[in-house]
This record gives sequence, C-alpha cells and structure tokens, in this order.
Amino acid sequence: MAVEGRRRVPLSRDAAVGRAPRHRGREGERERVQAGDALPLPIRHTNLIFSALFAASLAYLMRRWREKIRSSTPLHVVGLAEIFAICGLVASLIYLLSFFGIAFVQSIVSNSDDEEDFLIDSRGGGAQAPPPPAPCSLLESAGAAPEKMPDEDEEIVAAVVAGKIPSYALETRLGDCLRAAGIRREALRRTTGREIKGLPLDGFDYASILGQCCELPVGYVQLPVGVAGPLVLDGERFYVPMATTEGCLVASTNRGCKAIAESGGATSVVLQDGMTRAPVARFPSARRAAELKGFLEDPANFDTLAMVFNRSSRFARLQQVKCAMAGRNLYMRFTCSTGDAMGMNMVSKGVQNVLDYLQEDFPDMDVVSISGNYCSDKKSAAVNWIEGRGKSVVCEAVIKEEVVKKVLKTNVKALVELNVIKNLAGSAIAGSLGGFNAHASNIVTAIFIATGQDPAQNVESSQCITMLEATNDGKDLHISVTMPSIEVGTVGGGTQLASQSACLDLLGVKGANRESPGSNARLLAAVVAGAVLAGELSLISAQAAGHLVQSHMKYNRSSKDMSKVAS
Repeated sequence: MAVEGRRRVPLSRDAAVGRAPRHRGREGERERVQAGDALPLPIRHTNLIFSALFAASLAYLMRRWREKIRSSTPLHVVGLAEIFAICGLVASLIYLLSFFGIAFVQSIVSNSDDEEDFLIDSRGGGAQAPPPPAPCSLLESAGAAPEKMPDEDEEIVAAVVAGKIPSYALETRLGDCLRAAGIRREALRRTTGREIKGLPLDGFDYASILGQCCELPVGYVQLPVGVAGPLVLDGERFYVPMATTEGCLVASTNRGCKAIAESGGATSVVLQDGMTRAPVARFPSARRAAELKGFLEDPANFDTLAMVFNRSSRFARLQQVKCAMAGRNLYMRFTCSTGDAMGMNMVSKGVQNVLDYLQEDFPDMDVVSISGNYCSDKKSAAVNWIEGRGKSVVCEAVIKEEVVKKVLKTNVKALVELNVIKNLAGSAIAGSLGGFNAHASNIVTAIFIATGQDPAQNVESSQCITMLEATNDGKDLHISVTMPSIEVGTVGGGTQLASQSACLDLLGVKGANRESPGSNARLLAAVVAGAVLAGELSLISAQAAGHLVQSHMKYNRSSKDMSKVAS
C-alpha cells in the first residue's frame, strides 16, 4: 500500500537512453551536475579571465573609437587588433551573462535531469529510481512509517530548525506550496518532538490559501458537513450545509426545517445592509474634537464625504457617519454597503480615504487607529445590537398546532411559557447582550465554517432575540428571530476555497451577483436567519418536552476512541 501511495517519477535522461546513471561517493547517490563541470579550469579562475578580457577589450575599443572620432576616421574601418578586441568583448559578455543566469538556463536545457535530482532518493541507481514520498505525507499521517526525505529537503529542514531560513519564507523560496508545508511540518516535528500523525497534509490545495487565508500551514483540519433541509424560506427550498462536531445539531435543525415546511414555510426581511468601521482620532482639546464631530454629522457635508469614500471601490457606498466622544478622543463610525463581499477591507479603504481628506482641514488630528472598537468587530457590543452591523434580518413562521404536536412533540402553551422564562427572563438575569435565544450561535457558526465566513464574527452575528407567541385563538405558534448583525459575504476570504465554494453553490449564492450586487450576500444572511429559526424551534421544543438529555445521549455520545481510529 505504501508503494501505491507514492508519486510516479519520470525516468531520467540517462535511464531513458539506456546509459548508467552518474553516481558519487560510497552511498551511491546520484551526482548533481554543476555548471562549471564543462570548464577545464576552476570556476573562479575562469570568471577572473573572462572579467579581465571584458574590461580590457572594452577599454581598448573605447580608446580606439575616440581616436577615430578625433581624426574623422570611419568607425567601421577596423584593423586586426580591433577585430580581436570585438571578438573578446562579445565572447566575455556572453560568458558573463550566461554565468549569472546559468541556473535558469541549465534548468531549461536539462529539465528532466533537474526533475530527477529533486525526486530521486539516496537509494537511487539502475534504470529507474524509486520515487521518495513528500515530507510527512498522508501515508505518515495515517500511521505508515516515515521514509527518508530527499537530501535537498533535509538541508532545508535543518536550516529552518537552526533558524537560518525563516519558516514563513518557504513558499516564496521553493515556489511549491505543498512542499513548503511538508518541510515546515517536518521542522515542527523535529523542534517539538510531536508527530501530529492525525493531521493530514496531502489532498489540499495550499496555493489557494497563499496570501489570503492562512499563513505557515502544516496541514488541514477535517470537519464533517451535514445538510439540514429543505428549509422552505420565502417560497424557495434550501438545503443548508453545516460544518460541526456537535452531535444532534444538524438533526435538530433538520427537525425544525421539517416543522416549518409542513406549516407552509418561513418568510424573511432584510432590514438594512451596511458594514461599519470606526477609527479613533485624538485632538489637542475636546472642543477641537467636537468641531470635527459636527462637520462629519452635518448633512450638508455628506455628499462630499461620500464622494471621497466611494473612490475606494465600485461597490462601496457610504450610508452614514455617527460619532461618539470620550474626552478629546473622537470615534467615527462609518457605515457603507459592500456588494456581495463581507466588506471589512472595503470599508477600511474608504475610511482611510476620508481620513486623508480630513487631515487637510484638521492638521492637528492624530489618528490613533483605523479601528477604535466602536465598529464593533468580533466583540459583543450594544452598538451592533442597537444600530446593526452587516445584515439586519427578521425571520418568522407560523407553526400549525398539529405540527407542534406531531413533529415537535409538545404544545403551544408550553413553548410560549418556556421562551419567556428561559430566553427572555433568564437571559436578562444573566445580563446577556443580544443573547435572548436558545442556541443561535450553534447554527450560525456551523454555517459560517461550511460557507467560508469568518468564524470569529459569530460573536456579533449570533446576537438574536427569539419571540414565541400563540396565534389564531391560541391554536398555532408564531415564532420569529431578529438578528441585527449577520456579517456574511459570498466573495473574498474563505469563500474562494473549493469546499466552501461548493457549499455556497449548494445554496445558490456562490460568488457575486452581477445583475444585483449584494443580493447573494443578503440571501445568505436570510438563510442563516431561517436556519436559526429552525434550530430555535427544535431545541426549545426538546426542552419543553424534556427530550434534550435523551437526544444528546443518543446522538452526541460515542463508545469509539476516535484517536485510535485515526492513528
């Protein structure tokens, strides 16, 4: 099995024509061809000779041509000495140019030899060399014994461990992201003494994350993706991908989707759509800070600010600016639409444009930070709960009495009572900020991971208040979730990765909507809210019926030791 997992290596040029391969030393390793092997003299002597020839020929020709110009002699009339000088100049120039680019030239001329040098291991010899594995390959991850690395990789690993080559520079130096990750992983193993066998290396496109998703990769974490649905929302059917390791979560959300579908579906409305960024600036006095506050909040200045802000992107459109002061520090909260992108980078660039513009009229403004935490990003904050951030969505459904009894195994009165005591009163006693729900964060995080969103933005995106009321003379149940700050996008960041892109495609929101910019991201936010509605409905019902512990004991426990299975 180990042999089958190796990479296939092309035959070397020598093996292809039937010649014996070149070897060196007692270990029988193939000798690497050097550029200076074809020269009769040591390379340093040859370099010196051609450098001197170049300088002497150039100096002689320059002196002769200057004399000809002074004596009005045609330059094309040359003697024997000048012919020799021209030949020497051309020959030395060709040599020096070839010398400085010889590694590149040689790699083109003898590409197959270079491939063999990289891939053949120390046991090479014979017509076909056995190919070595990539450093710390998937075979090793699965428990197979590690095999010897190529000598060149061994040298690089040693240099990384010794600190001679920075680990972050491997991709740039090698030009091979998978090889860089393998070398970094081996250096980590030798430094820490930990094998990390359960963390796979092969089977991932590391080039896709270079410069945008993750630095210093040594592998990737595998997460299962389940599907809940169909979620009937606004007359459409969605199958919702959820990446999670919590048993019961997908099953519970799926049950909620079933209850919603059998009751006619849910409806949603996006109240607002705007990403925020709030820089903080310090002034010599509070009065001076108040002057800028007045300028920014004056409606007469909005068009000018919007024109400056909107230069950052064809999708960025400034919506409003709200300010707050703390002493002589001014916090300026800019809100703008960002198309189908989540938009943090877009709004930051627009804010920087405005700050540069303001600096001309307020030269005493000291910008402390592009973010002053009044945004507020990746933190639970009242400003997001009240003002909103990203997409503000309300989703609702009316669940029929027979569905409550048949699918949810409870009754309307019990659900309404539990929601008041638990989600409203209980959260208030806990001093919760935007946490008036059962488990909105569970569903939000699972969908965020599956669709390539920023998982850290689950903090504010999960702010939710769940409302349950009896309707239709107390027979049916009206349920709603209000989520003021769902921060999602369908372009940029992790949405471009293959797995996450596939999950977005499953929902029909992959990439940007060219006909209606921003509509894909808004639809994704609505689906998130709809899935939260389903999850809330199912969990509250399980708690009202006393089934929570029973279901978790059934679906969220395992007798298998998965660490042993993985190894």
